[in-house]
Amino acid sequence: MDTLQLVEIAGVVLVVLLALLASGVWIGIALLVCGWIAMLFVPGGIPIGSVLATNSWSNSASWSLAALPLFIWMGEILFRTRLSEEMFRGLAPWLGWLPGRLMHVNVIGCGLFGSISGSSAATTAMIAKIALPELKKRGYDEMVSLGSLAGAGTLGILIPPSITMVVYAVAANVSIIQIFLAGFLPSAVVMVLYSGYIAIWALMNPDKMPPAPPKMTLKQKLSESVNLIPVMLLIVLVFATLLLGWATATECAAWGVLGSLGIAAWSGTLTRSAFWESVMGATRLTCMIMLILTGAGFMSIAMGYTGIPNALAAWVDSFHLSPYALITVLTIMYILLGAALDGLSMIVLTTVVVLPMIQQAGFDLVWFGIFLVLIVEMAEVSPPVGFNLFVLQTMSGRDSLTVARAALPFFFLLMATVAIITIFPEIVMVLPRMAFPG
Repeated sequence: MDTLQLVEIAGVVLVVLLALLASGVWIGIALLVCGWIAMLFVPGGIPIGSVLATNSWSNSASWSLAALPLFIWMGEILFRTRLSEEMFRGLAPWLGWLPGRLMHVNVIGCGLFGSISGSSAATTAMIAKIALPELKKRGYDEMVSLGSLAGAGTLGILIPPSITMVVYAVAANVSIIQIFLAGFLPSAVVMVLYSGYIAIWALMNPDKMPPAPPKMTLKQKLSESVNLIPVMLLIVLVFATLLLGWATATECAAWGVLGSLGIAAWSGTLTRSAFWESVMGATRLTCMIMLILTGAGFMSIAMGYTGIPNALAAWVDSFHLSPYALITVLTIMYILLGAALDGLSMIVLTTVVVLPMIQQAGFDLVWFGIFLVLIVEMAEVSPPVGFNLFVLQTMSGRDSLTVARAALPFFFLLMATVAIITIFPEIVMVLPRMAFPG
């Protein structure tokens, strides 16, 4: 197919997707329909039903995805304990001086949980389950709460260990350990930018902030911080199983569930009804996410059959751009692809064409891996296929446009991070070079 035909196909699919989402069709079903339509344009009589069945099975049978329902169940268990209230009580005395106060818990919580989950969706779902009700109860602005959760949830794929990083390392034939090391400082930059934005917003909108809590003595602060012990013990448990080699990143989720059940039993909230409610809540949310994953995977395969991602990458290569111009154009290209593809599909479908261009321009492949992960993060919070937006839409009851509007400032902060690591690449490369000199 020529370029004009590919543009027409992409336009038709995007219009249909927007129309279906606007009409209230389930997100997963809308993605499946759009994938089916895209497959109809592929010449050669592709067996659409067989492709759909194979894709659905491969997506749902993935071992890496086994962590998702477990981490979601972990969040459901903790939601039914007093942990959320205790976590906020423990953090509140120490964040009272910072503009934005408890909204920074979204960033801190996602950063901590992201370092053990490796999944953007699991991070968003877990922290949102705990944070949204507490912030709403305390009178914090819902839009900033939703936006910060959508943005900070993406830390699940930037802070190692990360499934996305592993996929890129395999595709680019680079060291997984170096990619992991390269992700630490950029993730710190993202967290600082997020907290900075929340602080500035709070200073500019004092009327939208709840009243400041009464001042506390150091003894009172330490007494309240006892409430953080269950949270810290759970984090230590999951981290220890990973660092000591007792479990893989996926198996850590099972340890997290075990720890959550222990906390629930210790707090006296592990009743038969609470246990069953947590199981059913996790099942409903997991089914919703898996349906969306199936739809996104099928749509990604359909787009791959049409050849649109490869054609777009080849078109960019034909301009023979300077290094910084190439990065700018690739950023725009991946943002556009992120409107129709999930992050892993973006990496798998384009690296074959893009990596030679990157090497020829003189960029390090480890650095480009972090650049690509940041772009994938941007795709997670950009409509219409922003996965974190879907998760928060379901958990908050708000429509997708409202959640997307709330996440927009954090989308631009991720774009600013891309600019920062492009101008100062040592932010990415300093740790890998220290660990692997020469």
